[in-house]
Amino acid sequence: MADRIGKQFTQRQLRVGEMIKQSLSMIFIRNEAKIPNLETNNITVTEVRMSQDLKIAKAYVLPLGGKDSDKTIEKLKEYSFLIRKILSQKIIAKFLPKILFRKDESFEYAEKIENLIKQTNK
Repeated sequence: MADRIGKQFTQRQLRVGEMIKQSLSMIFIRNEAKIPNLETNNITVTEVRMSQDLKIAKAYVLPLGGKDSDKTIEKLKEYSFLIRKILSQKIIAKFLPKILFRKDESFEYAEKIENLIKQTNK
């Protein structure tokens, strides 16, 4: 797997990213982050990409069915301090990374490609 610059992710980046992904998923499933007006158990964490210095984690998330994804991302960004605090109790790391929430658009992209392929096969 490579990032935008074309450099490969290190094993350490992948390992830490996967650990944070699993921890975030459990926090959301158990609704441990009490975010007002947001049911976190409907949120899927599809991927977490770590910066090279492991101080920034980009968490790609998607609400169930993709409904109100922009509102969900904004709520997660607003309450990222709370999620980070709960995450600090779950994982042991020298530095707890800052979490940046992003909408996962890979499913929409895959669907678009699939539709294009179907159109060309007609």
